[in-house]
Amino acid sequence: MSRRPKHRNDRITALYADPRGEIFDAPNVCAAARIGSSLVRLQPSDLIPLPDAADLMFLPDHPAVGFAPDGQLITLEGNAVSAILPAGFTRSHLPASDLNHRSDKPLPLFGYAAVALYRDQLHVAAINTDENFKWNPDQYNSHDLRRRIKRVKKELPDNRLVDHLAHCSLEWHCLTAQNLFYHRWEAGLPTSPTCNARCLGCISLQEAECCPSPQSRITFHPTVEEITDIAVYHLRDAPDAIISFGQGCEGEPSLAADRIAQSIINVREQTPNGMININSNAGFTVGLKKIIDAGLDSIRVSIISARPDSYDAYYRSNYSLDDVKQSIRYALDRNVYVSLNLLYLPGFNDRLDELNAWIDFLTELPVDMIQLRNLNIDPDYFFGIMPKSNEKYVGTKQFLSTLENKFPHLKIGSFSHYNKE
Repeated sequence: MSRRPKHRNDRITALYADPRGEIFDAPNVCAAARIGSSLVRLQPSDLIPLPDAADLMFLPDHPAVGFAPDGQLITLEGNAVSAILPAGFTRSHLPASDLNHRSDKPLPLFGYAAVALYRDQLHVAAINTDENFKWNPDQYNSHDLRRRIKRVKKELPDNRLVDHLAHCSLEWHCLTAQNLFYHRWEAGLPTSPTCNARCLGCISLQEAECCPSPQSRITFHPTVEEITDIAVYHLRDAPDAIISFGQGCEGEPSLAADRIAQSIINVREQTPNGMININSNAGFTVGLKKIIDAGLDSIRVSIISARPDSYDAYYRSNYSLDDVKQSIRYALDRNVYVSLNLLYLPGFNDRLDELNAWIDFLTELPVDMIQLRNLNIDPDYFFGIMPKSNEKYVGTKQFLSTLENKFPHLKIGSFSHYNKE
């Protein structure tokens, strides 16, 4: 941010970026935001102060817009500005830009949120949906991380997974990868280079004509021994220890069901400590049943919609939403803790038809938790592919409050919370 004005008023002021990326406010222009394809005026109730760990970026070739004093929507001489939020904050509005004059090239895979200047302070259109100090960025990327990696490599020699996770820690700054080397909390264990879906917003593999993935996918199949050794090392005495199969640097972990199931059996023969979790699209029910029967504690199911047409358009998979439901039912019936990793985009999930579908889904399958994730994708690219709808938006706050009121048992947040009994 190049400067902040010294005057103070209650106007929610639009921001724009010049060609060098410097960000300015536009005096006398009220900030606009986007929900779906609609551009709206931001209200004070939409805003919270920009979190310390948030980042600002401008959207190239996306002209900024705002509302003039007479209420007319005007285009500004600069690019739209966005906030990228840390985990635990769910955006309620997208950045506004001139929808008739923008680049056809998709934006990189980030979770863009509307940002504005309000009462001389940067604010973002978002809700604080969870608190967990374990995921505070200040807890990671410390000066001694390389030394810790070297120590673990010495304690677990010739383990390709350790080398892979070390690369993820240093190159991609992956938090679950780093937790292995900090020897604490939730540590990721990628196992599968392949997937049974082609998600629009996949962060590890994208088709050439779309936007580049922000990280690379694992290229080998870890052995049962490699998986077991890391899992036992972490679970045996790390505080609040969780190992999680299914990371951003891999495909669908249930496709490695035989190796994961045998690893879980081996781990539980050596230690009862900690939790074993899998992050999965839950489409390969046969594989998940093997993993659950081996002793899985929790599953976090990636999902974007409870409507088959929307689900299919996003995941582009070789399985159906009914397969996902079968997997969830099997897990619930065996007392596995079930969370939904709900990929959230304002103007899509908070449409009335989507909300009603979720009410039916959660009535049929009373999962334990919904973890909200800001969907990392270019909104124009997303809405250009997803099925069209004329349903009205209820808004993010109404969407969440409706679920909370109808399902009092349901925990809504953003993080996995350690719950080993």
